[in-house]
Amino acid sequence: MPAERGRWGLVVLGMIINLCLGTIYSWSVFVKPLTDYYASQLGQTVTANEVLMPFSVFLAFFAIAMPFTGRYIESLGPRNVTIIGGILTGLGWLLASTVTSVWMLYIVYGVIGGIGVGIAYGVPVAVAARWFPDRRGTAVGLTLLGFGFSAFLTANIAGYLITTAGVMNTFRIFGVAFIILIVLLALPLRFPAAGWKPAGWNPPVPKPGEEVCECDRSAMIRTPAFYGLWFCYFIGCLAGLMAISISKPVGTEIGIEAGLATLLVGFFAIFNGGGRPLFGALTDRFTPRNTALLSFVLIAAASALLWQVPSVPVYILSFTILWGCLGGWLAIAPTATGTYFGTCDYPRCYGVVFLAYGAGAIAGPQLAGFIKTTTGNYLGVFPYVLVLALIGTGVAWNLLKAPGTVQKT
Repeated sequence: MPAERGRWGLVVLGMIINLCLGTIYSWSVFVKPLTDYYASQLGQTVTANEVLMPFSVFLAFFAIAMPFTGRYIESLGPRNVTIIGGILTGLGWLLASTVTSVWMLYIVYGVIGGIGVGIAYGVPVAVAARWFPDRRGTAVGLTLLGFGFSAFLTANIAGYLITTAGVMNTFRIFGVAFIILIVLLALPLRFPAAGWKPAGWNPPVPKPGEEVCECDRSAMIRTPAFYGLWFCYFIGCLAGLMAISISKPVGTEIGIEAGLATLLVGFFAIFNGGGRPLFGALTDRFTPRNTALLSFVLIAAASALLWQVPSVPVYILSFTILWGCLGGWLAIAPTATGTYFGTCDYPRCYGVVFLAYGAGAIAGPQLAGFIKTTTGNYLGVFPYVLVLALIGTGVAWNLLKAPGTVQKT
């Protein structure tokens, strides 16, 4: 198959791999069953913060593993790195089925599973960025569609399995399935030959001051654009991951029946998945800065609505936007990294940028848990998200622009 056609097959493989890796986004479905399991089976009482902590630990180690494994994608190859990450991811889920305390869950699920996802996640992104210099945002967004769309399938599968087999058996089933699927899907992954470009395509001539940097990691972190991108990514992820972690509890607080709230988690995941190719295409067309500004306007509007008019229709609309904008940032940030800093050191560069996701993973759910513990509900979180979105708008306007030529070290 000609490379211009065959490269789309690699996008599909990356999408399915990310569908497996993104099951973490179904965590809110596990919150109450885990709380009940620890209380009824083990006689342990866990707080809102404690049962949300595995979600934060998982995402934090996910983000930490990214910059440390970026260099090995080049030396070991996309296939081998994905296989290693897939085995660790499945092992984290599998071992979670054996724990007898929430602290053990932090280690086997949060640390092992999170590192596994951190190792595997960057590979399909890097592969798409290399094979699609002409449509980078679209290809990266489609590759990441699986990660965001995952909860649409896995939240409902998990809900069914928890009801029929129990929460711990659900961890076990997911773990075995992920090991088998990710290993098989990783086998065809590879990079194009050095210097390859699609037939008939030539890189556009940049305007003065908008030249691609082609930075290595050390040069990238000396640019204002890097800090602007990192902080904007942090805000976008904080808002989105906070929403994902508390989607079902907020719905039940507002008066939605628990079963319907679980179904809505899957519904929101459609927009999280769809936000990736949508915002990726918008980034290709309108630049990363303008797309970032659009996302912050949407986040601010959703937060203000949910804060001021807490009702079922507003809940559905606001969480649809927040999930969609999180998906958007997971396309905007990797596309902006390639657009501003080139692809010569892309896995390591995006690994550092991706630490913003880890910071948001810690801050978002824990802020939600703290507000819940201190006020008795989750709605007090949204005024803070509104303010952060307004700050992000200012940062994006001033700092999200191409850095020009930067001397490598």
